[in-house]
Amino acid sequence: MLFVENEPNNDPRINLAIEEFLIKNIAPEEDILLFYINQPSIIIGRNQITVQEINVDYVEEHGIIVVRRLSGGGAVYHDLGNLNFSFIAPNSPDNFHNFRKFTQPVVDVLGKMGVPAELSGRNDILVDGKKISGNAQYVSGARMVSHGTLLWETDLIRVGAALKAKPAKFEGKGIQSVRSRVANITDFLPGNHPGIMEFRQMIIEGVFRGEQVNEYKLTPEDWQKIEQLSRERYHNWEWNYGRSPAFAINRETRYPGGTIEAWLDVSKGGMINQVCFYGDFFGQRDVSELANTLRGTLYEPSALQKVLDGVRVGDYFVNFSAEELLDLLY
Repeated sequence: MLFVENEPNNDPRINLAIEEFLIKNIAPEEDILLFYINQPSIIIGRNQITVQEINVDYVEEHGIIVVRRLSGGGAVYHDLGNLNFSFIAPNSPDNFHNFRKFTQPVVDVLGKMGVPAELSGRNDILVDGKKISGNAQYVSGARMVSHGTLLWETDLIRVGAALKAKPAKFEGKGIQSVRSRVANITDFLPGNHPGIMEFRQMIIEGVFRGEQVNEYKLTPEDWQKIEQLSRERYHNWEWNYGRSPAFAINRETRYPGGTIEAWLDVSKGGMINQVCFYGDFFGQRDVSELANTLRGTLYEPSALQKVLDGVRVGDYFVNFSAEELLDLLY
């Protein structure tokens, strides 16, 4: 097995690119172990509708990065108190869907620390019924990745706030996250506890079982390719938001002028196909004109804002502003 140091990097768009680069380019016959710690971010599962999973206003206000990963499963919140581990291995029947094989070294280390962790269900590690780790897998050619989170000392208040999407009715083929009761590993440690990097080192030693740690050091050429991959995929709105499956969304708001209900049909590429407005509001102009103006717009805040900047929203909804309409739509 090889250990790869990410040197260290806290940008999830870089760390996911490192992982993808390794599975496709480095030591195809070797198992690889990678760790990374991300700055505040939400990592969306491959088959999810991004806006269904996040609190858009909170995410923007707090500068939280939203990025889609290659594996399935649900959305997770990362911050500097969350340690992420990734095993890269051959895609074999003994490996794929065998979460226990890749999580057992972590469970063993936690046990030695006095934390009674256990793999529960298909892919979660629990302590006293609370989730401390979620895991996912994906395949690329002859190789596979099994990666997971470890809630060491993360901000659990932000977890709830960032992953609490606006109330809305969704219809689509996205896989919605199932929220579990979560806890930090440090909650189960008595007295003083090691730092997150010391915890990481304990897992490394557990995986290598006290033997010499063989390390692959990323070269300048590797980093150049990683940064290119990061730009082309993980910095790309089309990947992080636009790749969401086609969906329909319905939102409603009440204001002094009445009730407005907005129904939107959004294509897989994130383009608005159709908008309909309903409610007991008053206006001087037919809202179908506004709906036609919004058709063909990318379903993302800056694109919607650009269109609404040229619209007298009050003509369609009396005493209702463009900012309020943007908040309703997104």
